[in-house]
Amino acid sequence: MNPYILAILLFGLGLGTTITFASSHWLLAWMGLEMNTLAIIPLMAQHHHPRAVEATTKYFLTQAAAAATLLFASITNAWLTGQWEIQQITHPLPTTMITLALALKIGLAPLHAWLPEVLQGLDLTTGLILSTWQKLAPFALILQIQPSNSTTLIILGLASTLIGGWGGLNQTQLRKILAYSSIAHLGWMILVLQFSPSITLLTLLTYFIMTFSTFLVFKLNKSTNINTLVTSWAKAPALTALTPLILLSLGGLPPLTGFMPKWLIFQELTKQGLALTATLAALSALLSLYFYLRLSYAMALTISPNNLTGTTPWRLPSTQLTYPLATSTAMTICLLPLTPAISALLTP
Repeated sequence: MNPYILAILLFGLGLGTTITFASSHWLLAWMGLEMNTLAIIPLMAQHHHPRAVEATTKYFLTQAAAAATLLFASITNAWLTGQWEIQQITHPLPTTMITLALALKIGLAPLHAWLPEVLQGLDLTTGLILSTWQKLAPFALILQIQPSNSTTLIILGLASTLIGGWGGLNQTQLRKILAYSSIAHLGWMILVLQFSPSITLLTLLTYFIMTFSTFLVFKLNKSTNINTLVTSWAKAPALTALTPLILLSLGGLPPLTGFMPKWLIFQELTKQGLALTATLAALSALLSLYFYLRLSYAMALTISPNNLTGTTPWRLPSTQLTYPLATSTAMTICLLPLTPAISALLTP
């Protein structure tokens, strides 16, 4: 892609998210979300592969449906209450509609079916943007409206953690596994949103760091399925030793960074008297942990002299910068002891 066009598209992505962040009016927020969608579409379809074009079309249709619902709900709110302010949304009907529209935008279950299909058709770099940056603007709106209907949020959250765990169990494609991982993590964030927005933000940030590391590892190894992971030990032995730790951090095992948000969410849900919800979320985390362990097993425990299940690819020198990967990997593995400091920074 022409670097000037790429720069304009990335600027559009940044500007769309910033407009949504800064807006207090529903029409401006909607405009920011639309800019975001339109800026990423050329990035998704840039390889002109049939799968990429199919993924782009699916993404465009779902985002357009979500944006139309959001616009309809905000107009309904203005009609019912005379308010265009984002934080002045009081009527339950538009609130529920907006919550569901934003859930479709970020891919919360049961409105998640587009996410694995779309992510599977993209290259890893665009997939990383879709899994991280594209979640920011809708999340900012969900945090601002603070939906009053707590049952809706808890159902969405529990459904996402369960489907995110179940859906990834029988997958062999890494991008689909990461999509289901994304759905499960978003479920955790939505569960605790109404009780502690600061914990939701902390979970979002740690999810971004862990996902960034995972995508960069797969990009460095040029891996798109489990079989190509098996031969990665010959290309980058040190990275292959660290990757299981990154994956287990995504699964939320102590003493890794990923344990921190889960621990704080459990604590908060128990404080709110939702012990059953917390237990169900914990059990669904075990489902997710299974497929992270499966990837770790493929990378670390099938190396020589055992039989290889994948064909050895050409070992071409990688042109990828390793500094971002080194930084994010260190953060993915080592941030748990800083939990009190990070909590203190995020609590208002």
